[in-house]
Amino acid sequence: MSKINVLIADDHEIFRSGIKALLSEAGGMAVVAEANNGNEVLQQLKKKKIDVVLMDVNMPECNGTEATRLIKSKFPDVKVLALTMYDDDHHVVDMLDAGAAGYVMKNVSRAELISAIQSVARGESYLSKEASDRLVAHIIKSRKESGKKKDEIPLTERETEVLRLIASELSPREIAQKLFISQRTVDTHRRNLMEKLRLKNTASLVKYAISKGYVDEPSKA
Repeated sequence: MSKINVLIADDHEIFRSGIKALLSEAGGMAVVAEANNGNEVLQQLKKKKIDVVLMDVNMPECNGTEATRLIKSKFPDVKVLALTMYDDDHHVVDMLDAGAAGYVMKNVSRAELISAIQSVARGESYLSKEASDRLVAHIIKSRKESGKKKDEIPLTERETEVLRLIASELSPREIAQKLFISQRTVDTHRRNLMEKLRLKNTASLVKYAISKGYVDEPSKA
């Protein structure tokens, strides 16, 4: 691989100087430009051949996410590696959605930073452990929320209580005694549940309750 031309985008000059010194000793790469914000990054890309942009997320005028999106639109061959102090899933997901090829933290070791730059320069992706953990957590959370929203019909607190007791195989009389309501009221809740959930009988209510996690599925002897 030929020498990797790197641009450091960060609004702290001391940090840029430290990274520049670190990379100058690495071999196989050179810091050929610096920028204080996203707008300066775009101006530098018009003037110089850049392979990888080390992009801070929080910068004035044009932040890292906005700048990354513009870079991938105007300079699609340029790779962006987020180098930031933010490890929350919001920033990780936003940067990756914008087109960043990687995401590493500012406390990264010298060896890992060099490896990350080399990886994205080859067209690969690179996530630090913190970023990877955040991304996985975000995906799991999104799937759970999606599963809850899909085909889920909101129930009142009382309807939920009645549904759980029906699924626990209590009779209308037992449910009435447990909830201190009349048996007629229990029957009304049961009819309302079947109508709201578009179910035909008590067995269907039990299956629904189990599938939605209102009660555990009974163990088979």
